[in-house]
Amino acid sequence: MGKPPVLLLHGFGTSFAATWVGNGWAEILGEAGRQVIGVDMLGHGQAAKPTDPEAYRAVADEVLKELPNEPVDVVAFSYGARIALELAALYPERFHRLVVGGVGQNLFRHDAERRAAMIEAVRTGQAPDPELRYFANLPESPGAERLALVAFLERPVDQEMNEELLSKVTAPVLVALGDRDFAGPGQPLVDALPQGELKTLRGLDHFATPKDFGFLDAALTFLDAHPF
Repeated sequence: MGKPPVLLLHGFGTSFAATWVGNGWAEILGEAGRQVIGVDMLGHGQAAKPTDPEAYRAVADEVLKELPNEPVDVVAFSYGARIALELAALYPERFHRLVVGGVGQNLFRHDAERRAAMIEAVRTGQAPDPELRYFANLPESPGAERLALVAFLERPVDQEMNEELLSKVTAPVLVALGDRDFAGPGQPLVDALPQGELKTLRGLDHFATPKDFGFLDAALTFLDAHPF
């Protein structure tokens, strides 16, 4: 029996091509003999880009439609990691192992003021601090559309992320988090998962995670997907 396909799920404001092809992940997994499932979330990359927040209510369901009937492995970053964990909780039989990067205690924070500031930064392209400035600049990436990304952030969320939901994730999960990542600490997320494991990436911030060799190596090891 062959090893599971690998779903690669990007974060907010980027795409499968930019995150996983551009940083070499897709090629390396292919060399390891793994089928790669590349998905652009609604509003990103090659996917449709509606500007009505209501259109984004079912972002997770749209990702689920791209999966085969057999269980998959997952590598997901940031907002993509949130979506992956939600799906793994609701449909545990569809997932084999997950690697989630750039998420931690932030999944349990519900800071309405900070969220509003992020939406305003994406809307205007202006921001008062480096973290928000990163998000403000994302719509300037090739193929991105500012109004679609604003609508994505304003989407109605039916499923809040919490410990009760995460307790339903039966697959083993590696939480890979830089020690300079604003999403941390990672331990609260690991503690909420029945089979959670933490990999701390030394000297790494949120935004550099997808291109970090330490993250790549940890993910390949966890998924038994080294090409050699």
